[in-house]
Amino acid sequence: MQIKVKENKLIYFFILSLIISPIQIVKSEIIILSKCDDKQDEFIKNEYILNLNELIMTRNYIYKEKTFNKYKLTDLSVKKSNTYVRNIYLENNNIFTHKHGYPQFYTQIFFEKGKKEVFMKTVLNNEEGISKISNCDKIEKFDNES
Repeated sequence: MQIKVKENKLIYFFILSLIISPIQIVKSEIIILSKCDDKQDEFIKNEYILNLNELIMTRNYIYKEKTFNKYKLTDLSVKKSNTYVRNIYLENNNIFTHKHGYPQFYTQIFFEKGKKEVFMKTVLNNEEGISKISNCDKIEKFDNES
């Protein structure tokens, strides 16, 4: 009899803890900017995937033959298609990659949330320069809840 009472208390405790424990809703937001042109190079494919839940930007691109050959002349490690991943962070309504370079000189790619442009921020001795590096034809936003 004692064992049954202990088992029942354990079951009640387990059920009660499930009811009382907070239910977590996980939201994730993914933004895909695709069919992006470039002011300097030509691409078959050029897209940016911004995962705002994991704070990661993935860029996928494939050079057109002319652009690939231009870079291949000076750098044998250049690949025709490539993917790279950068950490990102949110500041106001902008999405920035982490700084690439040195404290006195660095660059960052950044996006204005909801817009189709891609910008490059360059900082040299605390002097900022911002230039548009790409326009994207397509922007898709995916929201997931689980």
